[in-house]
Amino acid sequence: VQLVESGGGLVKEGGSLRLSCSTSGFTFDDYGVGWFRQAPGKEREAVSAISSTDGVTYYTNSVKGRFTISSDNVKKAVYLQMNSLKHEDTAVYYCTAHQDCPAVVAGWGYYWGKGTLVTVSS
Repeated sequence: VQLVESGGGLVKEGGSLRLSCSTSGFTFDDYGVGWFRQAPGKEREAVSAISSTDGVTYYTNSVKGRFTISSDNVKKAVYLQMNSLKHEDTAVYYCTAHQDCPAVVAGWGYYWGKGTLVTVSS
């Protein structure tokens, strides 16, 4: 099983980035996939998640209206479009998967990627 994140980088406040999570080794259509982030000195938090079975999505309050999660069941990939980025969005972003989307949000993912760093300069 592999989850590989990409798309992180350095961006100014107000800018945009698109993160990608490429997956392999499990039945993508049967899983929920989500994004977590961890900033220096802070606890890991759930950012967004999407169910590959029914497309139901979850967003933490701080990113609602700015971030959009989507999935491509053919490419077995999940994307996180991040707009209007703020300094407090700076973190390492991790992709995770579980058969149950609420379990993804709870941080109980079976599988995790190694993360991609997003740095938003103020």
